Amino acid sequence: MSIIVPHFSIIVAVYNDWEPLERCLRSLSQQMDAPPFEAVIVDDGSDDEAPESIRVWHKRFPITIVRQQHAGISVARNGGIHSSSGSILVFTDADCEMQSNCLSALASAMSRFRQHDCFQLHLAGERSNLLGRAEELRLIGIQQHALQADGRIRYLNTAGFAVRRTFVGPDARLFDPLALRAEDTLLLADLIRRGELPFFVRDATVRHRIELSWYQCLIKDVRSAWRESRTYEIIAAKGVSVRMSDIARVKMMRSMWNSAKQDSIGRMAWFVVIARRTVHRVIRSLYKIQSGSIDIPEVQ
Repeated sequence: MSIIVPHFSIIVAVYNDWEPLERCLRSLSQQMDAPPFEAVIVDDGSDDEAPESIRVWHKRFPITIVRQQHAGISVARNGGIHSSSGSILVFTDADCEMQSNCLSALASAMSRFRQHDCFQLHLAGERSNLLGRAEELRLIGIQQHALQADGRIRYLNTAGFAVRRTFVGPDARLFDPLALRAEDTLLLADLIRRGELPFFVRDATVRHRIELSWYQCLIKDVRSAWRESRTYEIIAAKGVSVRMSDIARVKMMRSMWNSAKQDSIGRMAWFVVIARRTVHRVIRSLYKIQSGSIDIPEVQ
């Protein structure tokens, strides 16, 4: 019996994400005309090991489950690279679902644009609730304004990102272990320094589903913003700018408003985006104060 070598290795790092991961794996099972692929699930020290409902997917496609002590998203993704065998590494998250033509569209793009090594997939929100609508609005705005005329994009999100294994190198270390959050933005900074922006694959769509409550979403935003602040310090030390200017940010928000103002749900989603971005900025400012990154004048 011959062994089929996978073309794609789909790497998903999880931490107590077993329920959303089932939907992610189901979307992989529904891929049409896709090259051979494997799924590599890296359990970053979840409270419980992978349930049988996850393991049974090996009947549909090859799946490897790697369990490690809780060490963070970067270490988990690097571990996934080490445990994979495909020539193309595809990263996504447990709460993401690939559209049925996603992998075939990605394979086609990577075949046509061999001069590129890194590829950003098209990200969209799952519109079943207000938070999902806001997420779609945010992703559309970012991707539209980060896309360049040559097809490359000044944006990297590992909810849907692919890279040729030859680009990674033999040490299988693509992500900086010091980055507990925003590890993809740190990777983008490294790519900018190397002159290798990801090529945007519009036809390969990944949908991000948000099923958290408002309170859970707020807590997650606060924790994420705090952890991301440390990563942005690392990026700043590299002397690379990855953030939009304030003028560009205002233009993006205005464009988002113009596309959202047609209905009441869209307007509400726009305000949700503004609120979440405000939380991030406030937390990062607090981090700078706490870490001594900025000077605070003494009160006389």
